[in-house]
Amino acid sequence: MSAGILLIGKNGQVGHELQHFLEPLGELVSLDRQALDLGSTNEIRRIIREIQPLIIVNAAAYTAVDKAESDQEAAHAINAEAPRAMAEEAKKLGAAVVHYSTDYVFDGSKTSPYLETDRTDPLGAYGQTKLEGEQAIRESGPAHLIFRTAWVYSTRGRNFLLTMLRLASERQELRVVRDQIGAPTWCREIARGTAAVLKALLDRGNGPQAFAAASGTYHITAGGATSWYEFAQAILDEARSASPDLPWFAAATQGRKIVAERVIPITTDQYPTPARRPAYSVLSNALLNRTFGVRLPDWREELHAAFAEQGTGSD
Repeated sequence: MSAGILLIGKNGQVGHELQHFLEPLGELVSLDRQALDLGSTNEIRRIIREIQPLIIVNAAAYTAVDKAESDQEAAHAINAEAPRAMAEEAKKLGAAVVHYSTDYVFDGSKTSPYLETDRTDPLGAYGQTKLEGEQAIRESGPAHLIFRTAWVYSTRGRNFLLTMLRLASERQELRVVRDQIGAPTWCREIARGTAAVLKALLDRGNGPQAFAAASGTYHITAGGATSWYEFAQAILDEARSASPDLPWFAAATQGRKIVAERVIPITTDQYPTPARRPAYSVLSNALLNRTFGVRLPDWREELHAAFAEQGTGSD
């Protein structure tokens, strides 16, 4: 069996969207956690050898940031050892690897957008294991595209957008952190941007050479910047004018009306969590745009487009 593209993590936020955008690019095999145990490097190697893809797209990850602090072994297995196995097998096949990483590889101490070349310094286990995954891919030596993104949300699964809508249907007042800054990024635009990059490389017609020449780390986030507090306000603004019959919206609120009247800004210190978060997570997308001509929309445009999404909101 062989395929042009092997997508790992098809049921995740980004993976779910990638299926639609990758299908036009060639034969696609998509696997979920039931079909591939990411905790077993032997299983990963067996599947890749069996399928023999030209491109491996890894959209799977251990993303429970707080739980990772007490579950570091599992986070390391999925975020570091699994990508290493994928990359080593890709190298043997002459295949390319597309992998997603995170703003959490940085400590958030900057006050201007992070460049791909800035020093990494994770604050916790999640960021550390994601950084180790990046390093494992580079060390293994296949052609690769590592896409760092941030503040990802979707109209399905578990994320900030859906949490705010649920709480807004239960409470009149929401308390949200105002001193963490980033760019909320809709998973659909990450998938769309990824497919645009891959199409550009495939259109060059020289296969592995095109991917090898473009190998590297790129940031792929929405344009602009905001705080969680301002993002929550924007979500409520959109929600107040949204149709209650919108399937995913109705699922998020369980059919209840939005009752929240205000969002109260709080500091990170007022909302303690097991894992520390970067205070500043804005990533520069200049390299992505310069290399591939790809630029994601402003975060406000993405949020507005998400509220027009007609999906069911189910997993």
